Amino acid sequence: MSKLRLLSIAVIGLLVMNLFMVGFLFFRQSPHPGGGRPPFAQEGPKQRIIEQLHFDKAQVLQYEKLIDQHKKAIKGLNNRVRETKSELYQTLTEENTSTKDSLIKELGRLQQEIETVHYNHFADLRKLCKPDQLGYFETLTISLADFFDPAKIAPRRPE
Repeated sequence: MSKLRLLSIAVIGLLVMNLFMVGFLFFRQSPHPGGGRPPFAQEGPKQRIIEQLHFDKAQVLQYEKLIDQHKKAIKGLNNRVRETKSELYQTLTEENTSTKDSLIKELGRLQQEIETVHYNHFADLRKLCKPDQLGYFETLTISLADFFDPAKIAPRRPE
């Protein structure tokens, strides 16, 4: 068998394998309904909280209003954090460290404000609970930090 013929067979074989692989990736079914991420990662913590607290329809509507208010407040604070960080990194070209220190203190203050908004959001969520749901809320508070941990929502694939 000549080298040219062997090379042609190898190229054709690789081409067929590549076509098979592309077809497999294109036509395979996702293990999760609606796309590549698990349901809780698609919905976020909202659906988990509704289910764990056994909210009725009226409570869900009130909770959705709370979520909207919370998102607006956090978005505004995150924008201020982004602007402050931008100012901070612009000081790298300057010799004046007092500006840097005040911007770092401002970032700390903004982060504290963000955490306060989060805490108050869940305090308001507790107020939505009926007396028989408070036990569910206490159980929820044990794992609350995990709800927002991206590693626990959608674990990384091994590399």
